[in-house]
Amino acid sequence: MTRVRVKVCGVRSLPEARAAIDAGADAIGFNFWRESPRYIEPAEAHAVIASLPPFVSRVGVFVNEEADHIEGIATSVGLDAIQLHGDETRDFCRRLRLIDKLKGVAFIKAVRVETEADVEGIWAYPVGAILLDSKKRGAYGGTGERFDWRLAVRAAEFAPIILAGGLKVENVREAIGSVRPFAVDVCSGVESSPGVKDFGRMRAFIAEVEKANRDD
Repeated sequence: MTRVRVKVCGVRSLPEARAAIDAGADAIGFNFWRESPRYIEPAEAHAVIASLPPFVSRVGVFVNEEADHIEGIATSVGLDAIQLHGDETRDFCRRLRLIDKLKGVAFIKAVRVETEADVEGIWAYPVGAILLDSKKRGAYGGTGERFDWRLAVRAAEFAPIILAGGLKVENVREAIGSVRPFAVDVCSGVESSPGVKDFGRMRAFIAEVEKANRDD
């Protein structure tokens, strides 16, 4: 079985990033959506990113932003991947990928799911992976709520899947066993309060992923 990777999202400081990496995280997510309690200023993200070791992916999360705004932040802070977590269309994803300065940057499209209809057509997004998150009116991630994992199994037939939505220490091993996603994404599930990472829970969460990776 392919090893399931871990992205810790909503990181807002260097100590949080280092704790996640020390625990075994493969990717660190920085949220550039101003309405999120996990928002980080680009200059602060740049300072964190500049101090991170190699071989860890730096992912920027954007919600319904203009292409030039995304380009500016991605290039100035040094992102390896762009995660589009809003209502971005397939055409927008396509145009963003054609920007010269973003060549070599990976793209992830988040899709909020509730029914099977929500996963239909995900294959048409011109991105490297699809992140599946819970659907909640007015929310763009970080809700702490899970969805029916059978929909993720269905979606995995069409694209590499990053599983998100309500994952935590207590259920991530079960989630991996049920879905076998390319990666899992955790945010509120390893926090003591919105926007504040709990280092102990991060270590425990990633330890559970490692156990799942060892399962037959």
